[in-house]
Amino acid sequence: MSKARIKNPMTEWKNIPWRKLERKVFKLQKRIFKASERGDVKTVRRLQKTLLRSWSAKCIAVRRVTQDNQGKKTAGVDGVKSLSPEARLKLVERLTITGKSKPTRRIWIPKPGTEEKRPLGIPTIFDRALQALVKMALEPEWEAKFEPNSYGFRPGRSAHDAVGAIFNAIKQKAKYVLDADIAKCFDRIDHSKLLAKLKIAPTIHRQIKAWLKAGVIDSRKLFPTDEGTPQGGVISPLLANITLHGMEERIKQAFPSRDVWENGKKVGHRNSAQLIRYADDFVILHDELAVLKQCQKIISEWLSEWGLELKPSKTRITHTLHTHEGNLGFDFLGFSIRQYLVGKHQSAKNRYGKILGFKTLIKPSKESIKRHRKKLKQIIQVHRASTQVTLINELNPVITGWSNYFSTVVSSDAYSKLDNWMYQQLKNWAIHRHPLKSQYWIANKYWLIDRGKGWRFASNNKDSIKSISLHRETPIERHIKVQGNRSLFDGDWVYWSSRMGQHPETNKRTSMLLKKQRGKCPYCGLYFRESDVLEIDHIIPRSKRGKDEYKNLQILHRHCHDTKTAIDLAV
Repeated sequence: MSKARIKNPMTEWKNIPWRKLERKVFKLQKRIFKASERGDVKTVRRLQKTLLRSWSAKCIAVRRVTQDNQGKKTAGVDGVKSLSPEARLKLVERLTITGKSKPTRRIWIPKPGTEEKRPLGIPTIFDRALQALVKMALEPEWEAKFEPNSYGFRPGRSAHDAVGAIFNAIKQKAKYVLDADIAKCFDRIDHSKLLAKLKIAPTIHRQIKAWLKAGVIDSRKLFPTDEGTPQGGVISPLLANITLHGMEERIKQAFPSRDVWENGKKVGHRNSAQLIRYADDFVILHDELAVLKQCQKIISEWLSEWGLELKPSKTRITHTLHTHEGNLGFDFLGFSIRQYLVGKHQSAKNRYGKILGFKTLIKPSKESIKRHRKKLKQIIQVHRASTQVTLINELNPVITGWSNYFSTVVSSDAYSKLDNWMYQQLKNWAIHRHPLKSQYWIANKYWLIDRGKGWRFASNNKDSIKSISLHRETPIERHIKVQGNRSLFDGDWVYWSSRMGQHPETNKRTSMLLKKQRGKCPYCGLYFRESDVLEIDHIIPRSKRGKDEYKNLQILHRHCHDTKTAIDLAV
């Protein structure tokens, strides 16, 4: 679609052939990935230049930050947000690498579980769209290079894959663990070393340098950014992963897997130390304490070259089965991971069927449960004067989201205890609303006692019942870890589309619809990717008496849903 063809931007944006554009851009990204895999740097740079000039790629970049992204209504320092279709097309036409950047706007968000706040740097919409474009060119190149046990901020990989990797590493042998966190990783990255590591074309080099050095405006004052990558930028997570790339390889070089020989005879086998990383959180696993202590020293030296260091308060050595210096097991990404001594009937077995005498269990951590309770309690307190339906609508997404996140591990006991605790909180809420009423009256009004459905907190409406979600109703299903060095850019859509419905944070309805649609969007015909934002659509709109049932539901891309909704309203 040429510039000359864009006559009425208000209608042209929704008529852009997105399926064709997505395929064209992915074809380029796949070629970049394959060229990077075989070490063909010249081809990688040529294809990246082609992608950056592509009108198709520019359209997709603009769509991602103005339609798909949750922060589309957040303005940068220029105050621009929520672009109209006409403004989106104008942005596409001027989306070119300039080597310049406006400062980011500083906002502070609470840090989960602490009183601290995390600073975010919000770029302008123009810079966000340009970052999305540059990221589309750089990400396939680095996905071909990234280490297999790096899971954070990578397409097609998740926290559950990292936890799955840890389980696979310890399920047959108890090990020592270096549980570590990098102090202020995003804020302290050395700019010059990062730019040198990227080894990119001069135009992209100048643009990324401009973003890194743009500064931040906080309380109407401009502060320089001499180090670090701004949290809140589209490209920042990729730059952080590029910075930390090499940690796993460094540990494997120092402690590789090898046979142990004495007097010309093989007397054993020494396993390699394993580093598993999710963004700036990582663990190193080995069965020898001395090896882990050396690993800690090696990693500290490696990080210091980047101006980074381990956070002392969150770095410790522990053991998965036995107490070590008062530590037993460890928490990682909200999960509690440890092993328990058990009898032979409950014990895990090795690959040869030998009883190990212990069992590896992964559960929601005490801190995760505590934060979850605090959040639920805050919602109940805020809605002390709200209707029951309003309260249920606020609680259900939080309950469902938390339960789905932990649905891959041993969570049944935690779910039951949380439901019992929730009953008491809701009972207190109901008593506060009706202090003069009897408990019998309150029970029949707010629970389904009189309908024979027990202590189910629900609106007792004759026409429809809106009930609270229960943690224990979430089925426990083992997560299947992503295979080795698999990448979303390898082009195996059968593998990647099948994984979408298996993701632990995919609810039952979405999972069933994905299976029914075979991983495809029925509106544009493209396979879904894990990075896509999906929404449930009523085929016949509710406004036109469409029913809320499976045969009238479908999963669409958010941008496809926007387009279909606009057409439905116009008819």
